[in-house]
Amino acid sequence: MEAGVPPASGRRPAPYRHEARAALLLLAPGLAVITLFFILPIAASLLLSLTDFDIYAIGSLSNLRWIGLANYARLARDPLFWTSLKNTFYFVLVGGPLTLAVALAAAVLIHSRLARWKEVFRTVYFAPYVTTLVAVAIVFRYLYHPRFGLLNRALGFVGIRPIDWLGDPRWAMPAIILLAVWKNFGYAMIVFFAGLQAIPESLYEAARLDGAGAWNAFRKITLPMLGPAFLFLGVMTTIGYFQFFAEPYVMTGGGGPLNATLSTGLLMYKQGFRWWNMGYAAAISFVLFLIILAATLVQFRSARKGA
Repeated sequence: MEAGVPPASGRRPAPYRHEARAALLLLAPGLAVITLFFILPIAASLLLSLTDFDIYAIGSLSNLRWIGLANYARLARDPLFWTSLKNTFYFVLVGGPLTLAVALAAAVLIHSRLARWKEVFRTVYFAPYVTTLVAVAIVFRYLYHPRFGLLNRALGFVGIRPIDWLGDPRWAMPAIILLAVWKNFGYAMIVFFAGLQAIPESLYEAARLDGAGAWNAFRKITLPMLGPAFLFLGVMTTIGYFQFFAEPYVMTGGGGPLNATLSTGLLMYKQGFRWWNMGYAAAISFVLFLIILAATLVQFRSARKGA
């Protein structure tokens, strides 16, 4: 029998069994954490969404009823849910690409040979990301104030009339997207900057020898080499933006004006913790989970096809 090959009987020798046991012991803590904080909550959310768990069930579980897919049928007929879903997709599809675009531009500028004090700029741009979101939202509420806000003061200098940023349904969501971009682009900038540093300078030298300009080098070398960074940041930004909650909760009083900033996460919070419709809120959370999962799989598949 050759060395390292299991016997033909199918039974593995003792060293193999010891290795398998050791691997299971090493994996057990991680698997336990994943099961406890990921798999079990998802399963509990799914089971809860199939019930009418409400404030009466909190008082006594005898009031809990199994209603099957009734909560999902109610979601399909709920105009408020579709409004929140439309707002959430608006936030993700506009805010996500805008955040990555600003982050990439900042990373390219800092990575430039002409840039000075790179460490200072990296720190300054990254600082908003580690600042408490609630504190940032409160500050932006004052910046957006229709009479005394600095943004309207600046617009007044160029002859533009004051805008009710958080009180006008047309401007409320763009105002929140602007906050989200300012708050989150610093993290993506750091990742892009690390990716730019990993690109060999020899590729750009070869491109210059072939007569390629700066734009062609950026399009043919920089962007393809940053593919892994784009995939990582695209997935993480999509997951985070689909769950946005604190911005409208703090800035627009819970989704106003006229539900123009009502997100799916905020609707889930209201149903579960303001109106105590826990089963219905669980159904919203599970639908949101499936949407995020689908968006993530689409990005992975698109990256695999482009590879």
